[in-house]
Amino acid sequence: MKKTITWLSAILLVGILLANSLVITMENQFTVIKQFGRVVKIVETAGPSFKIPFVQQTQKMPKLTLLYDLAVSDVITKDKKTMVADCFVLWRIEDATKFITSLNASVESAEGRINTLVYNSLKNVISSLNQEDVISGRDGELAAAILRNIGNSTEEYGIVITAVETKMLDLPDDNKEAVYERMISERNNIAASYVAEGESEAKKIRNQTDADIEITLSKANAEAQQLIAEGEAEYMRILSEAYNDPSKADFYEFVRSLDAAKASFKEDDNVLVLDKDSPLVKIFYGR
Repeated sequence: MKKTITWLSAILLVGILLANSLVITMENQFTVIKQFGRVVKIVETAGPSFKIPFVQQTQKMPKLTLLYDLAVSDVITKDKKTMVADCFVLWRIEDATKFITSLNASVESAEGRINTLVYNSLKNVISSLNQEDVISGRDGELAAAILRNIGNSTEEYGIVITAVETKMLDLPDDNKEAVYERMISERNNIAASYVAEGESEAKKIRNQTDADIEITLSKANAEAQQLIAEGEAEYMRILSEAYNDPSKADFYEFVRSLDAAKASFKEDDNVLVLDKDSPLVKIFYGR
């Protein structure tokens, strides 16, 4: 019985020692091992590790991107207009050793420093811009400017800010409508000036096009008249040659007489009254 109790006590003691010496680190964690309040080791790789039981203690720190939501605050633009800003920050622990020594591994302390840095950066950036530029820069330009203004000021704390985003950056309710109406009026004026410039340019193009068409038509009519005149001249030359040739003159006189008779039969009445000395009569009767 004594041997059994001794073995069980030994196994229990070994189990207690193993339980107090084994450290499990998860993928999303840092494990800080301290001895008498002093950091002796930081485990950054997931898996099991060991510490001296009862002498060394462990502390866990997050190894993932964290979100910190800033309180809603008022900021003043360059043109002395008040705006309401609501932002959030994405950050993570980059250097566990610096994080422990500067902030005592406290996430709350880190968020306090982040709050001060981001708010000061937000205030400085917006104070350098007019209200209209702030509103038009909400597609990412403003967030990038705020992040640039923060720079590497978080490096001493062992943390890095990966993003600063604005959930809301708007006007106070008491002057929101007036500002929007003024901006709409300005945009309408700009649009009207663009329309006027476009109409003026279109009128110039139409006038130039009309002038080009007139010139082209004039040239075409002149060329057409010239061709008609040349054709009539050629026609008269051919007739002159034909009438000057006795062998052809009778034939052309015959054809012209037939054309004249054909032109006379335009109505339903096919009766043609001719003088006895008419060339047609001579043709019909073979005189």
